[in-house]
Amino acid sequence: VAVVVGVEPNKDLAVLKIDVPQVKLKPIPVGQSSTLRVGQSVYAIGNPFGLDQSLTTGVISALGREIKSLTGRPIRDVIQTDAAINPGNSGGALVNLQGELIGINTAIATPTGTFAGYSFAIPTKIVKKVIKDIIENGGNIERTNLGVGGYDVNEDIVKEFGLKIKNNKGFYIEEVEKKSAAQLGGLLPGDVIVGINENIVANYDDIEKTMKYNKVGDKVN
Repeated sequence: VAVVVGVEPNKDLAVLKIDVPQVKLKPIPVGQSSTLRVGQSVYAIGNPFGLDQSLTTGVISALGREIKSLTGRPIRDVIQTDAAINPGNSGGALVNLQGELIGINTAIATPTGTFAGYSFAIPTKIVKKVIKDIIENGGNIERTNLGVGGYDVNEDIVKEFGLKIKNNKGFYIEEVEKKSAAQLGGLLPGDVIVGINENIVANYDDIEKTMKYNKVGDKVN
């Protein structure tokens, strides 16, 4: 019997606990998702349409993709593969040729609801952090979030929107979530975040890195 320890819907992940003697468990070795390369062979394991322990093969077709979680929040740095993933594969392993876990299968891009050549997996660098947070916090994850969507500023963004920003670095806000911290703080679509407190913001990763050191309810400039 599995018991839910905690969930992180913003990353489409959960931690389950099973009552099994440790001697009967054989953990899968965990690989480094940061060393992956486009074209690398991978295997996707899962239960598509209830077909237990099915395996499909493919390659990594792209890295650093962004998809939306069930809550509508973006999941960044996702692995894209052409290994067939269908309903029932979610939560299954994406492994490399050495049998190491490199991601957790989570979603597909399709107009029909079945595999159309584009599948996505949460990389292990995200999985490991979420698991650690859930276990250490007793199943509860309290995350700070500004509630903005948009683009990292680059030369194309500067030209398209006519921006005048030092070093052409920052995060361009395209949308602000209702009742979010960003909305309450007066941020609007078209604004550019170039810093939080004393920390320079060159892209969205800088926002996440800075915000994780703040608690819900803190005020930032």
